[in-house]
Amino acid sequence: MLEIVFLGTGAGIPTKQRNHAAIWLSYTKDISSVMLWDCGEGTQRQIFTARLNFMRINDIFITHWHADHWAGLIGLIQTMNLEKRRHPLFIYAPEAERFVSDILDLGYWGPGFKVIPKDVPAEGDKITKLIETKYYEIYSTPVRHSVPAVAYCFKEKDTWKVDIKEAEKKFGLKQGPLVGKLKSKGEVELKGKKIRLEDVGRLHKGIKVVYSGDTRYCETLVNLAKDADVLIHDATFLEEEDTKMHSAPEDALRAAKKANAKQLVLTHFSRRYQSLKEFEDKAKKLFPNTITAKDFMRIQLKSKE
Repeated sequence: MLEIVFLGTGAGIPTKQRNHAAIWLSYTKDISSVMLWDCGEGTQRQIFTARLNFMRINDIFITHWHADHWAGLIGLIQTMNLEKRRHPLFIYAPEAERFVSDILDLGYWGPGFKVIPKDVPAEGDKITKLIETKYYEIYSTPVRHSVPAVAYCFKEKDTWKVDIKEAEKKFGLKQGPLVGKLKSKGEVELKGKKIRLEDVGRLHKGIKVVYSGDTRYCETLVNLAKDADVLIHDATFLEEEDTKMHSAPEDALRAAKKANAKQLVLTHFSRRYQSLKEFEDKAKKLFPNTITAKDFMRIQLKSKE
């Protein structure tokens, strides 16, 4: 299962209701897989309020270096140090080495654990694989903003489930080591007959979640979000003429439709909007499975088995 916790859903200047951008993701198949997408000012207090354990975070993915998306790193790293963290913290971002180095130079002493920057490509139109584990992969792609910026994708690996009854009926294949080999190799031979995985198995598509960060509509994001279970998209302003290098609901809806996303979550709202009802009304007319994110909102996605 993947749990998504929205720790901050505001843009630019925080409000009492909406903190700066930060999204917590935890993946239960791998106990070490806790990450943040962005880390705006006040993120550690939001983590405490949500009763989450900040020491479990291993990877932080910054979409771009505007302060409402990264300023929380300073306090979070300091607190981790005071709590005697010893295992490394990885920070992925465009120009990560440059900016993380500057952050670590802000005090008299550095942290007692390694903070390892990982540069993420922010130019062009390619999708880059950043992490691969036994269970999932993390990808990025450049998006369209006023500074170098990227979007991120969590993609659980697809899995095959062998129908043992069907396999035994068709080929005499019974549960055992040969089934494991079939899953890993894609085909096996039994009594002179070649058995392919697709002959006796069903493919279960893994969970896919994409986060745009700050962006105008762009095809790179659409490509990254293809067939996503959830697309989390910038919707800073209600009207398109106000968007500048951000998005309005229409931009997010257009991206979700073209990507064939199953659910759209709008976030990163300007403080000028005290109510999000107009966002919801406008969005649901065009893409019914749309919700507006609120601080501490949780979404749980179960692996398809």
